[in-house]
Amino acid sequence: MTIMRIRFASLIDPAFVASAPVHTAIVVGGGAALVSAVIGVFTVMRGQSFAGHALADVSSAGGAASLLLGISPLAGFLVMAALAGVGMELVQIRRARERDLVTGVVLGAGLSVAALFLYLDVTSHSTTGAAITVMFGSMFAIPASIVAPALAVGAGSLLLVALLYRPLLLSCVDPELAAVQGVGVRVAGLLHLMALALAVSLCAITVGAILSTALLIGPAAIALRVAKRPGSAILLAALIGVLVTWAGILLAWDSYDWTPGHGWPVSFFVVTLIFMLYVAAGWWPGNLSGARGTRIETDARRRSEG
Repeated sequence: MTIMRIRFASLIDPAFVASAPVHTAIVVGGGAALVSAVIGVFTVMRGQSFAGHALADVSSAGGAASLLLGISPLAGFLVMAALAGVGMELVQIRRARERDLVTGVVLGAGLSVAALFLYLDVTSHSTTGAAITVMFGSMFAIPASIVAPALAVGAGSLLLVALLYRPLLLSCVDPELAAVQGVGVRVAGLLHLMALALAVSLCAITVGAILSTALLIGPAAIALRVAKRPGSAILLAALIGVLVTWAGILLAWDSYDWTPGHGWPVSFFVVTLIFMLYVAAGWWPGNLSGARGTRIETDARRRSEG
């Protein structure tokens, strides 16, 4: 009951409602969660969760470079993630294990560059807390000036997915059938990685590069465990992503009362809530037999071919 009273008190707390950093966190965080959840469904269905994780980690090099060069963090995350996505897709890959190999190589190279930039941030510019900000995010520290470009990036990513929806869906569940029907599987894969790069960039400026994988993959994985159709999975993933992000913001605000002067990070609450929901979804009726995943793939084929 005490916890419930704390939650309710925060919702009507004038300081919480009037806080500009909270407004920015709600808008940018909610937008990032929405975009990442939609892209995440296709990413999980394509079996590219590792690629999403790699792009998120590699984007940290761009975030570190933005601190070094004094440019927008979103631009830094976005450019580096896009370059990594193009690099992973343009390499000729014949088998799935080769794709993981290329992804791992790109991931290692990106992290080494991130380490260099973070070192320069600290030694050359005396940027304190650079590693924590880039890797784990600081949602209440997001500048208001980033709201408009962040929403533009999110809208562009969602538009790209909307235009590619049917061919992308078919290439996710059956690449060979997609190729027979004239779908440019390689092009679809490249455009998917570009949309993925946009999504992880938004995640990185909210929950950080390291933890953005949870926001990208978690809601999608939960929805695919529960939903029966791809469309339902996308809507459910988006709802889960936005709600856990907003709940994380509220809990982080409350945490300043738990440990005065030292609130807990938003990213901790967001990732914890996602993990708890994922575990709970594992007990949803029909999941243990694996039948739900088969129904989703069958429905995806039917809708893509129709």
